[in-house]
Parts: sequence; C-alpha cells; structure tokens
Amino acid sequence: MSTQQSTIDFILEQLESLKTVSARKMFGEYALYYDGKVVGLVCDDTLYIKITEQGKKFVGTDYQEGCAYKGAKPSMMIGDKIEDSNWLSQLIRITAESLPYPKPKKRKTINSPKLLA
Repeated sequence: MSTQQSTIDFILEQLESLKTVSARKMFGEYALYYDGKVVGLVCDDTLYIKITEQGKKFVGTDYQEGCAYKGAKPSMMIGDKIEDSNWLSQLIRITAESLPYPKPKKRKTINSPKLLA
C-alpha cells in the first residue's frame, strides 16, 4: 500500500510554518525534506522521522520506533502528535539541525570507447 496524496498534503499543511519543507515522491512513498536535508519518510500513510539525540530529548516518550520499510534504519513513528503542528514543526527543526547537509553528488564520467577515440 502506498501513501495517499491527502496524507502528504496534510503533513505539509501542518508544517507550513517551515518555509523550506517539501516532500518528494520516491518509489510510491515520500521523503520529507527540510532545509535541504531528508528528515523523514512517509510510508503507508505513516510519518517516520529520523532519530537524533536532540529529537529524542524533545519528544521524550511520545513516539514509537519503527522502520519505514524492510531494511530501513529505525525511525520515530509519529502517531497522534501529527495533529499538533507546533510540536511537529519543532521536531522537524530540531532533527534538521542535528543532521549534516548531504554531500554534493559527483559528476559521472563516461568511459565510452567511442567518446575517447
């Protein structure tokens, strides 16, 4: 089962105070970005936020660990607190601050014999 567009719309609406938040569709599910960083995933209509020490301190016991898909690292499964836009926005901000920026992608080189001749 893949995530419904209405779920993504709701999450983005809850996070509208964060100006640089977005979601990108990937393999029928979604990655959640803030400030250029992947902070979570939305799979099967469930929001999973990356676990950071600062995020764990912020949420306390208000989450369960779960995996967004088979083989994924454990994440925070956000349940009913998804309704609290202030709380959710703070968690996203705290998580993003704890994560490094993604490394720039290297350009692929083409080693075709035709191009080298």
